[in-house]
Parts: sequence; C-alpha cells; structure tokens
Amino acid sequence: MKKSGKLLSMILAASMVMSMAACSGGAKDSSTAETTAGAGETAAAAGDEAKDTSEAADGAGQEASGETYTVGICQLVQHDALDAATQGFKDALTEALGDAVSFDEQNAQGDSNTCSTIINSFVSSDVDLILANATPALQAAQAGTNEIPILGTSVTEYGVALGIDGFTGTVGGNISGTSDLAPLDEQAAMLHELFPDAKKVGLLYCSAEANSQYQVDTVKAALEAFGYTCEYYAFSDSNDLTTIVTKAADESDVIYVPTDNTAAANTELVNNVCQPAGVPVVAGEEGMCRGCGVATLSISYYDLGVGTGRMAAKILTGEADISEMPIEYAPQFTKKYNKSLCDALNITVPDDYVAIEE
Repeated sequence: MKKSGKLLSMILAASMVMSMAACSGGAKDSSTAETTAGAGETAAAAGDEAKDTSEAADGAGQEASGETYTVGICQLVQHDALDAATQGFKDALTEALGDAVSFDEQNAQGDSNTCSTIINSFVSSDVDLILANATPALQAAQAGTNEIPILGTSVTEYGVALGIDGFTGTVGGNISGTSDLAPLDEQAAMLHELFPDAKKVGLLYCSAEANSQYQVDTVKAALEAFGYTCEYYAFSDSNDLTTIVTKAADESDVIYVPTDNTAAANTELVNNVCQPAGVPVVAGEEGMCRGCGVATLSISYYDLGVGTGRMAAKILTGEADISEMPIEYAPQFTKKYNKSLCDALNITVPDDYVAIEE
C-alpha cells in the first residue's frame, strides 16, 4: 500500500509539471523539456518499482504455497516385523515427498492404553496423517478421530479389527491401509507338509488380540480337515506366557503361533520352553520364526510398509481419497525355515523352502 501511494504522488507530480509547461504558451526551452523528460523518467521508474514489487509478491506467494506435512506414527511394540513396516513406510513417504514430510514416531511398548494416549496427542497436534502399526494401534486411532486420515499396517483382518460386519475390502471414512494376512489355509498345509505324522497341534495366541483369535480359528478349521486335533492355548499378556507355553509344549506335538504381537515380542521366552521340550513351532511370520519357529509362510514387512507409504503420499497430495481406497495385501509369500533350529530338532525341510538369514 505504501508503494502504491508513492507511485500516485509521482504521477500527479509529473502531471503538474506537464500542465505548467502547457500554460507557458508553448515555449519549449531546454529547461522545460528537461523537466518534462525528468518527470516522465520518474513516472517510468515508479512503474518499474511497482512491477518489481508485484513480481516479488508473486514469488513470495509461490514460496508460501509449498506444502509441508506431519505424520504421526503409533507402533504397538518393538519387534522385527513392526519395525520393518515402520521403516518401509518412512522410506517410501520420504522418497515421495522429501523434506516436506516429518514424522512424530512413538512406541506404545505393548500397552493398548498407551496407544490411545499417543493417538490423542496426534489429534491434539492436528497431524496430517496417522500410521497405526498393528491392530491395537488401529483400534485406538479409530476411536480417537474420524477426521484425520488413518492408515493401518501389520493388521491382519480389518473387518475383525474394526468390528465391521460383512467387510468387503474397503473400510470407508478416514481409514484404509495394508494387511499382513498370509493365506491361512496354506499355512495349515505347510504344517501338514512338515509334520504329517503329528496328532495334536497347540494354537498359541494372546486373547487380547482380536486378529490373533481370527487366525487361530481359521487355521484350526483347516488343520482339522487334515485330521489333526487342535487345542487353544490363550495367554492374556506376557506375564502368563511362560505358564501357557509350558502347558502347550507338554500337551502338543506341534505348536502354531499366528502373527501375534505379544508372542512376537517374546520369541526368546517361547523358544526357551519349546526347544528343550523338542516341540517345533510353526510361526505366522519371519521375525517370529527367526526367534522361535522352525518354518513360516512369510511376507516382507518392509515391503508392506513401503506400500503403505505410497498410499500415504497419494492421500497427502490429494491424488487419492482415503474413503475410496481398498485395503492392500502383500504381493507374495515365501516358505522359509530357521536352519539352526531345524538342525537342532532334526527336522528336514523340502527343497523349495528358503533359509532365513541370521
């Protein structure tokens, strides 16, 4: 505004000089000509200054329009699978958006109540998007906000996790994400391939994790079709895990553990009971298998996180509407085995199994 006033003053001054020249009866002495020319130059300079000011304002506006994003990450607990998913997510989103994205990464240390506290802090901070890594984190996010976009990852079955009857693959609203569900019937078939002579299979899982219940229910039906007798061994948290694992090892020929976060965070404890007892464990994912299992039908959690990060980039930039994004699944599954544990238990695996790198 100040520079516009200055411009108007200069133009008025030039006009006055030109009027005075006209009133002189047309005398065109050099002094008048110079004054008129000077006024014209002043007006032109003022115009150039105004143009520069306008261009500078346009540049400032363009700079100010550069978007930046804050993404809150709530991870239930620290273990190999969830860590890999979080890293893949961050890598993919950083690749897509560069320095325009920053992360507020928090770990609930296995406590569902802490997940709620973390989510509430994200809502208060008005983050642009929330990554909920594992089912309890997703459930806390669902309860915490219906406005901020939420992407889940390392979640097995969204219909079960979110209480959606007749789930068809798209959550709708402000939630989508990726699933770590491996074909459960193929996991049952793998167990049968490795242990065809076993009679009883123990199903070990945390009763507080809805998706663990879903997995053992599904696997139980598939194993019973092969002729196995299956028994549930549910623990409430890590405090009673040793007692329940010991009971399962005493009563089972083989133990199956799904993608259960509490078990995944305590694989050493599971192995310390099962290996001395000579009872093999078939695990739901590679990180667990590395710690206590003999074999798994595994996905790459890092790749799962990458897929989630690419979804986030589309949401943040407006390329996609989260309410219309279906849940995405791991693209491939691999039969893997824990060589050292198989050797210790004298278990021979078929040639198409891939050894887990130690």
